[in-house]
Formats: sequence, structure tokens, C-alpha cells
Amino acid sequence: MLDRTNRKLLYTFQSTAGRLPETGQPMRCYHCLAMREIHVEEIRATVARLCQEATCLLPEDVVGALETAREREQSPVAVKVLDQILLNADMAREEMLPLCQDTGTTVVFLDVGQDVHITGGYVIDAINQGVGGGYTEGFLRASIVDRPFSARSNTKNNTPAIVHTEIVPGDSLRIQVMPKGGGCENMSRFTIMLPNAGKAGITEFVLRTVDESGGNPCPPIIVGLGVGGTAEHAMYMAKRSLTRPIGEPNPDAEQGEFEAELLEKVNALGLGPQAVGGRSTALAVHMATYPTHIASLPVAVNLQCHSARLKEAVL
Repeated sequence: MLDRTNRKLLYTFQSTAGRLPETGQPMRCYHCLAMREIHVEEIRATVARLCQEATCLLPEDVVGALETAREREQSPVAVKVLDQILLNADMAREEMLPLCQDTGTTVVFLDVGQDVHITGGYVIDAINQGVGGGYTEGFLRASIVDRPFSARSNTKNNTPAIVHTEIVPGDSLRIQVMPKGGGCENMSRFTIMLPNAGKAGITEFVLRTVDESGGNPCPPIIVGLGVGGTAEHAMYMAKRSLTRPIGEPNPDAEQGEFEAELLEKVNALGLGPQAVGGRSTALAVHMATYPTHIASLPVAVNLQCHSARLKEAVL
């Protein structure tokens, strides 16, 4: 509830069209005075740093999952492949070299606190400047082409990024940078099933997607699964679910149980690491759902390769 002073300030702001009565100069609303400000330069510099770190430093949860897969693997050839993947991760970390020559499409997830005011310019421009600077200064491969169905001319600095923005409570800004390789992204699949397809239909779709993908997404993979919502939201959920750390439980018990069932069945396919055969086809299945229309059952699958690159910062 507003006290007398704040009510008077608000009335003055509204009745004078936002200008001081004495001078006519712009007056800031008292609500704005309480908002936390973040300058776009801080965002640009943070994104540039995250791009370089993400391409070189494999997250610890992924390294741990690969080590566990190596311990459980029974195929001698698959063990050798996993050893090479782990060695590659160690060398990349020690030398600050890219984990993979495909440094990916730069996908940025931006969680903007509703009490944050971004100043100094347009936030999307700042993100793209950060990506361009990070890739150029880090000598990372530029993989993005303009005019995708005709000239396909390289933009030279891996811009523009794909930016997903959500408004969340609070006064902070969370930035997640995910360099997404072409091999795994090309294996994305989407369908809208009949409403009664249920778990059986979803399971069949996931298994067929992974099996047909073979070695293209560079297994062992993480399977991102989005169910419900609309077509575009299901695809978004499938990708965003890849940001959940491996081993972190799904907050929904029913979904967590389904994830475990799917992971067991995916690994039973026998594709193995880099599709050489074995038990380690996937490290995890991460699922997200959203209420949907009575006539629909949207299902999206987005696969992530064993170089599950992700870095984040909170400003």
C-alpha cells in the first residue's frame, strides 16, 4: 500500500505528465528510483567471456556423467571412445582450446528480473556484440550464415545469436550461453500426436528419433523432451531442458519417473558412444511439460552432444 508521501509523488507524476512543475524537466517515477540498473556494457562483456568459457570448459556434471558411463560400459571399443572424450575435455580445459571444432550456434537464455532496468542501449545488440567479440577474440569458428536459402554468406563472427528471454521475479539478470553444434541440432524432431497417444506414443517417438540419428549427434547424448503447450513452446521446452544439470532431479515426480524409463530404453538401443555400439547412448533424458489444447499432444525432441557446453552468469 502507498503511504501519503508516495501517493503525493504518484499524483504529481501523473498530473504533470511526468515533468517537474517548476522547470518542465522530465521527472522519474518513484517506482523507477527503486529499480536496479544494469548497463549493457556489463552484459556485453559477460556474454563475450561466457562464449569463450563455454566452448572450452565442459561442465562438471557432464564430466561426471561421462566418467560414470565409462565405469559402466562393457564394450572395449566404447570404453576407448569414452576415454578419448574425457581426455579431450581435460586437454581443452588445460589449454583453453575448443572442445570441438564446431563451436556452434550461440543460444542465449536470458532470465530478466522484473525489477531490473537495463540501461545504455538495446540488450539484444549488447548480446550480439558480446558474441561477436567473444568468438573473434577467442579465435572460435564462425559458423553462422546469412540468407540461409540462397547466398549463405558467413557473418564472420557467429552472430546473430538465438536469444530466448523470460521475465522472472527479482532484480537480477541470469545469462546462460549454450553453443549448440550443428550435428545434434540437425537431429531435432517435432510432431503433434493424437491426444490419446500418451506415454507409449511419446516413448516410440523418442526411441525412433535417437535410433535414426545414429552417430550424427555425437553420443552419448542428452535428450531434451518438451511435451505440451503449442508447437513452438514444445520446441523451446525441449531445448531449455538441456540446461538442467545432469543428476538434478525433475521437480515433478511423474516426469522424473518417465525420464528414468526413457533413459533405460534409449540405452538399450545399443548405439553406444559415437555409435560404435555399447550401453552409453545417452547420459540423461530431461523432460519439461506445459498444459496443452484438448485436441493436441505436441512432442518435441532436441538432442545435445557429449560436449554439452553451457556457461552462465548472474548479474
